Amino acid sequence: MFEQPLWHGFLEKLRARTGAAYAGLAFRPIDEERIVELHAGPAGPLHPDRLFNEKQGRDPLPYRRMREARVYTLDELIEPKDAALQSYRREWLDPLRITAFRSVRVAEASGMDAWLSCAGGREVGPAVGALLTALVPHLRIALRSFVAFEREKFRSSVTSEAFGRLNSGWLTLDARCRIVDMTAHLEPLFQRSSVLRRGRYDRLMPSSPAVDRELTALVKRFAEDAEARPKAINLSRDPMIDMLVRPIQDRSPSVQSPPVAIAYISGDRWSQADRCGQLVDLFGLLPSEARLAWAIAQGMSIGEAADDLGLTVETARNYSKKIYAKTGARGQAELVRNILTSVLALA
Repeated sequence: MFEQPLWHGFLEKLRARTGAAYAGLAFRPIDEERIVELHAGPAGPLHPDRLFNEKQGRDPLPYRRMREARVYTLDELIEPKDAALQSYRREWLDPLRITAFRSVRVAEASGMDAWLSCAGGREVGPAVGALLTALVPHLRIALRSFVAFEREKFRSSVTSEAFGRLNSGWLTLDARCRIVDMTAHLEPLFQRSSVLRRGRYDRLMPSSPAVDRELTALVKRFAEDAEARPKAINLSRDPMIDMLVRPIQDRSPSVQSPPVAIAYISGDRWSQADRCGQLVDLFGLLPSEARLAWAIAQGMSIGEAADDLGLTVETARNYSKKIYAKTGARGQAELVRNILTSVLALA
């Protein structure tokens, strides 16, 4: 189930074992009408969902009424008295020399149905049916694992997308500060910003020598003490990029270079000037007000922000009153929350 194409090796072995011209596995994803069809051997309209007159524009779905774990023959699936299906058989199956067919339906508890089939000539007989019957419990387990894997993959993709939208990610480091694993969203951050890069031998390299020394010492400490305290490090003010480094307590002894630390990185993809422009658009602030609002959101006091922006404290206070009115904030703490949790975070 981890192969590409899915189950290809299994189907090839099944075809070789049975001598069938065709071995197929089809399944219907949960809550979907479409059928996913996998096969080994010549491609053709051999599976039950194609045996029921799709060319006539109707789908009577008798294959869904197949009893679970019971093997069906071609004559049972294509009823002799059904003229349309018999025509389909003569038009599509006979030219492919499909005279015998065995198919079994397997149902997984979550709601996924699958059909395992072998088709060909006289060699596809009762022995093939017995083999399919024996495979049913194993295929059911494989389907259960496949469903669990697909659900986790979906959750992972949603989580990964959220991290990407928030411009956040994580990476793990071994005792030598070499990257063991990381989220895909960090690679663009490496390319977009110079504060971090992947160095020789995959070593994580901060651009600041002071931060590099601090990170190296921190990871060395985590390698020796898995209970050491996490540490937050600011990597850049404009754009704002922060990193939280903490030890990994659950370490696998089977890995040659096990990760000893995990670093969560949150980086703004926009500059301060860009963010001020977005505040103008979002809240209707004047550019001067937006610059003050962004400074306050970065943790500055009114006095610090006024000094940084070249304003008098009185002017900054007058601006702040207008900022509170336009953003709906009732104080500095609420202003910070409104700005940092607004749609700017997802921009």
